[in-house]
Amino acid sequence: MANLLSRVFENQSVTVAERHIPEGADNLICLIENGEVIATSPFWPLAQSFLMVNSDRYRTGTQQSNIGNFPDVLTGLDEVEFTVCGFPQSNKEKLLSVLISRFIEYRALESEAGTFHATFQRLSRLDDEYGTKQIYEWLGESDVETHVYGIRDDPTAVKDIDVTIHNGSSLAYHRSWVVLFQPPAERCTERDCDGPVALVAVEIDDNVWRGLWTYDADRVSRLKSHLTHVF
Repeated sequence: MANLLSRVFENQSVTVAERHIPEGADNLICLIENGEVIATSPFWPLAQSFLMVNSDRYRTGTQQSNIGNFPDVLTGLDEVEFTVCGFPQSNKEKLLSVLISRFIEYRALESEAGTFHATFQRLSRLDDEYGTKQIYEWLGESDVETHVYGIRDDPTAVKDIDVTIHNGSSLAYHRSWVVLFQPPAERCTERDCDGPVALVAVEIDDNVWRGLWTYDADRVSRLKSHLTHVF
């Protein structure tokens, strides 16, 4: 168990250690910060949603909406900077950012209100990936104000999805990975109240991304302002 997690985080600023505790739940994963346990997740759901799958599950399927399984020990890694590589350099590193992106999309869907923004580099990806397209169709049918950003590499891309499209060809469109959700202003803005959340990353090399995610309302607001002014 520890070996699986260690391989995933071996290039990150996350330390994985295994401890045998005489009493307590079996195979429980704990997220510890400054000596305090801030989140826990059973090992098997973590394995099913992350350790034993690849990113194709999130591109082609929508099962996550049915099981609601975004382990707290992963979503709780906010404000931790990651540098992740995609396939073929790594089978797992980029999956963490893909999972968090899906987590933010479902938070918007479950809220059924608010504002959602996502960058895609190429808009045709929304048509190429069935699972992704299905989620954005759901967002387009909801009361969530949904904005999608990307290079229009296919004139017919996204034509059947009822979202606001922003297209361009600047460096920001080529290198940005942003998924952002803000609930309505009158709602609770704390994490436990399904408040704002954003993932932001920049491609620093071919298929190599550096970024983090945050639940901080001010940081999410500043990122949204940056999106609307730069893209």
